[in-house]
Formats: sequence, structure tokens, C-alpha cells
Amino acid sequence: MSDKFTMNRRQRRTILDGINLLVIVLVLLQLWLLTATMNAFLGGDHTVVWPAAIASLVCLGLNVGLLRYVFLLQRSR
Repeated sequence: MSDKFTMNRRQRRTILDGINLLVIVLVLLQLWLLTATMNAFLGGDHTVVWPAAIASLVCLGLNVGLLRYVFLLQRSR
């Protein structure tokens, strides 16, 4: 028996579907964050800009991490 766990095509597809769902949610969160931040900024509230930028960078980092995981998953075939 092999010590290394190998995934079949169906298991990989399930993982990729979950990752796609997370990416969609994160991108929608970033779009909402951009809209809310621009609304507040144009309304004169300048205090929300930096926290929103940090939150957006966190979302970006999560998306990059998920993309890296997808590349690693594809390489492990």
C-alpha cells in the first residue's frame, strides 16, 4: 500500500468547487467593501478608508492562498 494519499477526480472536483465558492464569496465581499467605502468616503467620512483597505488586502491574501492551493492540488496528480 502507498503511504501517500491520492485523490480521485471526483474528490478533486469537490475541493475545487468549494474553493470556487469561497473565491466568489470573497470577491463579492470585496466589491461590497469597495462600494461601501466609496459611499462613505464621498460622503465625507475619511476614517473608513484604511480599515477597508486592510480588509481588502486580507481578502486578496486569502484568494492568493486559495489559488496557490489549487496549483499545488493540480501538481500533485
